[in-house]
Amino acid sequence: MNNNSNTTDKPGLKRVLKARHLTMIAIGGSIGTGLFVASGASISQAGPGGALLSYAIIGLMVYFLMTSLGELASYMPVSGSFATYGAKYVEEGFGFALGWNYWYNWAVTIAVDLVAAQLVMGYWFPEVPGWIWSALFLGVIFLLNVVSVKGFGEAEYWFSLIKVVTVVIFIIVGLMMVTGIMRGGEQGGWHNWTIGDAPFAGGFSAMIGVAMIVGFSFQGTELIGIAAGESQDPGKNVPRAMRQVFWRILLFYVLAILIISLLLPYTDPRLLHNDVQDVGVSPFTLVFRNAGLLSAAAVMNAVILTSVLSAGNSGMYASTRMLFTLAREGKAPKMFGKLTASGVPRNALIATTVVAALCFLSSRFGNQTVYMWLLNTSGMTGFIAWLGIAISHYRFRKGYVANGHDLSALPYRSGLFPLGPVFAFVLCLVITLGQNYQAFLADKIDWSGVAATYIGIPLFLIIWFGYKLTRGSRFVKYHEMEFPAVTKGES
Repeated sequence: MNNNSNTTDKPGLKRVLKARHLTMIAIGGSIGTGLFVASGASISQAGPGGALLSYAIIGLMVYFLMTSLGELASYMPVSGSFATYGAKYVEEGFGFALGWNYWYNWAVTIAVDLVAAQLVMGYWFPEVPGWIWSALFLGVIFLLNVVSVKGFGEAEYWFSLIKVVTVVIFIIVGLMMVTGIMRGGEQGGWHNWTIGDAPFAGGFSAMIGVAMIVGFSFQGTELIGIAAGESQDPGKNVPRAMRQVFWRILLFYVLAILIISLLLPYTDPRLLHNDVQDVGVSPFTLVFRNAGLLSAAAVMNAVILTSVLSAGNSGMYASTRMLFTLAREGKAPKMFGKLTASGVPRNALIATTVVAALCFLSSRFGNQTVYMWLLNTSGMTGFIAWLGIAISHYRFRKGYVANGHDLSALPYRSGLFPLGPVFAFVLCLVITLGQNYQAFLADKIDWSGVAATYIGIPLFLIIWFGYKLTRGSRFVKYHEMEFPAVTKGES
């Protein structure tokens, strides 16, 4: 087997991530506090039917995005991922902006996770100052990433496994309660879909609002594209992980939301909460308690802690690799392109850690408004990355065919082209632009709220067109695109 058979990064990164690592990174990327905590708020706002439909539609969008990324990543497995694809198949400045925005996105997200971690630990140790936990977990995440990529892969494997086991147990217990095999609390069933304005409470506007929340919940699924650059036999293992995307979305989100809606009426006031600080009102905790599992809150708190650490661990890895690739491509200072003997971009890791710490400190000691602006910009950047994936894949496939290449030669081919990337692009664009549409419907437009929400868009455009003006880059024409020869991975 030739692990470097496909197009790869410049020499240095170690291809040590195995198929099981990629699979768990793919699965774990979509399971987090969005499912364990915020799912209850989604049901309470849009009703059981509205929430389920929103999760299904956004799940379909993410499925198309991930199959698009799967085609690109299995053909050209690089740690720069969609930033590299954007530069090669759209426009060099476009890829440059995608890369820097994605690095910034995860660096800020690590800070958000550090805040969430101290809230979770406050459940057990309310007397300990929260910043101590944040500093401790930042150190742990740094150590997991600085040793070797295998350290990251193993940590993420076990973090994700804990989340997967929790969801599976929840689904089994929930189904037993729905069918009457296990009793506890109020009897669940379809009658919860007939209460009040169910199943579609709040109408279309509520569904749009929930769709935006769901979109944030799914962010992180694209991490497998970054990990492909350090995976063994990416031509074989990336497609294998991608094929599981649809089923994991169906199982972990849609089925879990269905069970919650059957066991808890959407009018339950406890479902309105979506803060990790109050794990006792997580819909998972409520259902487990109704089943007679009295220690449910403590167990779910531990699971949510692993979700937070997993997100921080993945964020550190993704942002570090993106900064490393930008440096190797001459789009960031050369010092960030250096590697240790074990293949870790340590300088890029240190820079990312420092930025994450500074962002966290801005929430602790600085202006809370500044921190919220950073957070909002970060959230928007995740959707911009998804838009970049859809555009890059569409142009890649068009160019690949235009240059006379055989589609059957691709290690993995995304189905339903061009419908898949076009559907994903349109829906993602609607969600991106509709983040704070309510601000425009008020008697007086809330320009402060609009700026805080949409600041990521002009920031991306400034970086893109700034590069374009200074470097003179232009859109890559189909006949000018370069497509390296592909050698399919062997078992």
